[in-house]
This record gives sequence, C-alpha cells and structure tokens, in this order.
Amino acid sequence: MTEIRLDKFREECGIVGIYDHPEAANLAYLGLYALQHRGEESAGIVASDGKSLHLEKAMGLVADVFHETRLRRLKGSLAIGHVRYSTTGTSQLKNAQPLMAGYLRGQLALAHNGNLTNAEKIRQELEAQGSIFSSTTDSEVIVHLIARSRETSLLEASVDALSQVRGAYSLVIMNETELLGIRDPYGFRPLSLGKLGDTWVLASESCAFDLIEAKFVRDLEPGEFVQIDEHGVHSFHPFPPVPTSQCIFEYVYFSRPDSLLFGRFVSGVRKELGRQLAREHPVEADVVIPVPDSGVPAALGFSQETGLPFEHGLIRNHYVGRTFIEPKQAIRHFGVKIKLNAVREVLEGRRVVVVDDSIVRGTTCRKIVSMIRGAGAREVHLRISSPPTISPCYYGIDTPTRKELIASTHEIDEIRRYVRADSLGYLSLKGLHQAAGKDTEGGTGFCDACFTGNYPVSLGGEDHSQLTLFKA
Repeated sequence: MTEIRLDKFREECGIVGIYDHPEAANLAYLGLYALQHRGEESAGIVASDGKSLHLEKAMGLVADVFHETRLRRLKGSLAIGHVRYSTTGTSQLKNAQPLMAGYLRGQLALAHNGNLTNAEKIRQELEAQGSIFSSTTDSEVIVHLIARSRETSLLEASVDALSQVRGAYSLVIMNETELLGIRDPYGFRPLSLGKLGDTWVLASESCAFDLIEAKFVRDLEPGEFVQIDEHGVHSFHPFPPVPTSQCIFEYVYFSRPDSLLFGRFVSGVRKELGRQLAREHPVEADVVIPVPDSGVPAALGFSQETGLPFEHGLIRNHYVGRTFIEPKQAIRHFGVKIKLNAVREVLEGRRVVVVDDSIVRGTTCRKIVSMIRGAGAREVHLRISSPPTISPCYYGIDTPTRKELIASTHEIDEIRRYVRADSLGYLSLKGLHQAAGKDTEGGTGFCDACFTGNYPVSLGGEDHSQLTLFKA
C-alpha cells in the first residue's frame, strides 16, 4: 500500500471550545468538521457534565471518529475538541488530543495548536523529578506544569505553567466548570472568539463559527487569556508585550479561504497575493490556471490583474483517501494523477500560467508541469504566490528539513530547470507583506521565518522575552 500526498506543507492542528450549550459535544464535532483541513490524523473531544470529564478520541477523520454512539457518551454543556497533524510526537493514538488528566484539584483537559521550543528541556527536568509522561507530544509538558503549580485556580495555574514555556501555542483548556482560551505572546497561531445565543465558542478559524451559525466576535490578542465561566467572559494579559509574529503562511496556504483571520478575510489576501505576483512577474500567455485548491484565489488575482482568462485546467479528486493500492504495472506520476487530472480542452496548444502557493521539495511541481505539457500545453509558466521557502517551521507546522527544501540549496533558475517550466516567478518578500498588510505600529506583525530563516523565538528557548509572571 502506498500513501499518496501532494508535496505541500502539512497543516498544524485545529482546536475548538464550547461553553454553555446542552449539546456542547455536538457543536464541538461540527466545529472540528469545519477545521478538518488543519489536521487529518486524529480527532478528539472532551466534554464535562459539571462533575467529571469524558474523553473520546481516535485516529482518523472527524466524521469517521465521531459516530452517533460516541457523541452520546459525551454529555454536558462544556466541551473542547482537537484535530491533529503530528508536528511533534509520532502519529499514534497516545499523542492524539485533547489530553486529559486527573490531579490534586480535580480534572483538566487541554488542546494545543503550536510547538514549544523548550519542551524537551522541561520534560527532562520533570522526568528527573519523577514525572511520568504518557505521550511524546510537547503539549503534555503544559499539562504537567499546570498540575504541579502551587496556584489554586485553573487560570492562575495556567499562567504559571505558560510563563515557563517558549514557542507557539494557541490553547483551549477546561476543567469541570470553566473554559480557557489562550494565545502565546507572539500570536503565532490563530484563535478566535464567537457567540451563539448565550453560548461562547472558541475556534482556530472563524469558518467553524459559520457552520454552527455562531457570530464572530473577535480574534484573541497575542498573549491574551480568556476565561469563560458562569460569570461570563474575562480577559487577561498576564505577560509583558513582545513584537507580534503571527504566522504569515496562514494567509498563504493553511487557513480556509472563507475564514476571517488576523483581521482580514483569507480569500481577499490570497487574491491580492496573486495580483502582486502578476505585477512582479508578468508574462505573455493565453490562460491562467490554479493548482487546486489552495492556488485558486491567487490565480484569480493574477487573472484579474493581467486580464488573462482564468480557467480550471487541473481538476482535483476530492474523494481521495489516505492510502492506496498502487497497480503492479507502474503508472507514470501515479501519486499526482490520483489527486489531479489535466483538462486537455483548456490546455492544448496554449501558453499556460500555473499559479500555486509554494514549492516545497519540487517533486510534485515537476510532475504537475509534466502533466500539463502532456495535455498539449505549448508553454508552461509557473508562478508562486509566496517567496522561496528556505527554512523549516518550528512553531507548529510539519515541514521538511532544510536540506529537503529545494529553495534552500538551489537558485530560482535551477529550480525552474528542475521542474521543467519555461519560466518561474516567486512573489517577493516585500510583496508578500504588502498584500498581507502591516500592523499599526509599523512592523509587519508576521512571522516569516520559513522564507527568511529569522526565528522570533530561539529554537532552544534561551533568548526568550523574560516573561514576568503577573497575577491575572
């Protein structure tokens, strides 16, 4: 059996929280369904009936994991949920989230989107003191730190725990009666607050609110703790501010186009990426086509800017599972063909601009160009709506190593020759930031380490921001 993947960065994780709804677990399930694009390895939900927590999780897609019987076991008006790709820890059930634990003050459950850069160091220290870990994920470090805290409330224990970690985290944490939503001081990963009647909702992206007909209220701010309990919603900023470093790749690829993220709609930003790309790298051609699905908005923007017609020259099979039995008699480019098919009527005899969001290793891109030529294209001009990816991400995205990223070791014309395109143009870093927008303080407000190698938080966590613990 062969696992088939397009050569893309793998998404991180998606999290959701529901407070005060008689069918909290069902709403969490729907929210996770909307966030499925952020993680396809495992799914889990913890619900509280006010006295104890109940956990259901398994490997697989949301719709496969949560059948009716499983959801019926998740009683209560408070729930959190998680969909996962393994950015740390292996793809096993023991690493699936939410994580749940019993400790001196009751029970707690946690769902995490992001990566901690000093988790290994803390884990070694805790194990030396007798702590026993049941998973290999960095998220469990936070659970241990909360359980060991001398603070008595869940909020203060969480502040205490997170003052000791470095890196990227958007979190939903719950006990039997309250829900917390938290973003790290840099704001790497997104987290939003919504409302459905008297019910409060937390989710990685606003598209989760749309499915359950909740109203988007606002993004949580970097470094913000939101406490939701019987007294309502309370906001705290326990750590001193640091320069905002929101993940710019959320705009390029990860988030759904219909989400409102970091104050802007993702689809609009991606169209602007395409328009800026067309200004920077115009070309004489007959048609613009996207690599579906993530390349569609940028290709629309490229088409609008140049006046070239937009057409779907590649059709994606949306019913592809994760594992295939490949025929014994090899089919050329089987992995790509099982997901994409070229439309000869659109491509034959034409000069084609192909718009994609990124090139990772270059292997899939090479096969796509070959497929388009095989369908009769006269010329193939490749346009990428982000700068060359030269560095791995350590803040919650599963990326290849530096040596596997083709742009880290090859010049642009070398990449063009490898993928066999007639021309290749990447969006400039300046153009990317112009399209994404700047913050009010004049900085970019974004983390672009995958394009620059400039990491806002050191990978060992040493040069952190001196997070002083304030009482929330």
